[in-house]
Amino acid sequence: MVQRQVPKPAEIFELMEFRKPEFNGRKRRLDKALTIDDLRTIARRRTPRAAFDYTDGAAEAELSLSRARQAFEDVEFHPGVLRDVARVDTSTTVFGGPSALPFGIAPTGFTRLMQTEGEIAGAGASAAAGIPFCLSTLGTTSIEDVKAANPAGRNWFQLYVMKQREISYALVERAAAAGFDTLFFTVDTPVAGARLRDRRNGFSIPPQLTAGTILNAIPRPWWWYDFLTTPKLEFASLSATGGTVAELLDFAMDPTISYEDLSIIRQMWPGKIAIKGVQNLQDARKLASLGVDGIVLSNHGGRQLDRAPIPFHLLPDVAREIGKDVEIVVDTGIMNGADIVACIALGARFTLIGRAYLYGLMAGGRQGVDKSIEILTDQIVRTMKLLGAHTLDELQPHHVTQLQRLGPIRRT
Repeated sequence: MVQRQVPKPAEIFELMEFRKPEFNGRKRRLDKALTIDDLRTIARRRTPRAAFDYTDGAAEAELSLSRARQAFEDVEFHPGVLRDVARVDTSTTVFGGPSALPFGIAPTGFTRLMQTEGEIAGAGASAAAGIPFCLSTLGTTSIEDVKAANPAGRNWFQLYVMKQREISYALVERAAAAGFDTLFFTVDTPVAGARLRDRRNGFSIPPQLTAGTILNAIPRPWWWYDFLTTPKLEFASLSATGGTVAELLDFAMDPTISYEDLSIIRQMWPGKIAIKGVQNLQDARKLASLGVDGIVLSNHGGRQLDRAPIPFHLLPDVAREIGKDVEIVVDTGIMNGADIVACIALGARFTLIGRAYLYGLMAGGRQGVDKSIEILTDQIVRTMKLLGAHTLDELQPHHVTQLQRLGPIRRT
């Protein structure tokens, strides 16, 4: 029989520790976030639908995005045991410079519409974490202001080649003058993808207000306060223009973009150059033969061609064929540090996070971006330790099996 006794107050207090209340609302909600999906939930609650859906959505039926995320879920890890992993080293080098972690912040457009701190929050958080920050041509903070927010860190610039070539050339010159060290030459956007959520929401700069928009925004007065009491929202690197996302892209982009344009930009750019939006092995081979510094396997976060190839599935073949000649970067669908570990193991030099960073931004501004980086870092470190790898170089293809639900039909 278990011997029972009257509880002693002193022993009760020894066994129970009451949590101190947190009166800072932003810190309180961010402390509850344990995953990027938790940040997404907070972001959805705090952001008007049109802005949230711009981040969360993709093209047409959004199959490219859902398949990319499924590919990371369909990973089987193979850990090694009895290895000393008391400490792990997450640092790496990419495009000629250091990064404390194997990921950086991807270029995103309209960022200040998500949350007013925008790219400044992303650049500042990148500086604090020791990782690169990439500014989009359609960013809402200028090249020079991003440099001011991340003066000693690594800044990259993502370039769209526009119909008015002189605009693109001027941006290249400004980024070089500001000390940006790497240029992402984007090749997957000759025209805009059909982003149906944006059309249905009337997402644009300036925002198109409808009865539904206003009703959706009423429970989120903080967003409107920030929007109305901060500088006018416009593309800081371009002359101001209005319209929906698709209209703006179709106005600015040029379907005649070619290898000749790449040659011209390479002659202008003094730093490293990577080609963003590569989606097949043949193009990767050709670009490697031209001597580019990097290949970014990406389907633009599923926002351009729906049913596009899954970058993570392309990675092993591309790494095997050209990994010794160029550095390979992967984006699209990364929502967990384990996704990043799997990419590195299969041959990627580096990865980029877009939505994961924006969910943090919408959830809590700069502190939310810090939180998203913290979550991914903890997941990377834990996954490496459980795999028995204490450096990124020790992550190898034998650590990962890609379980594939969708495969090509073999015809005889």
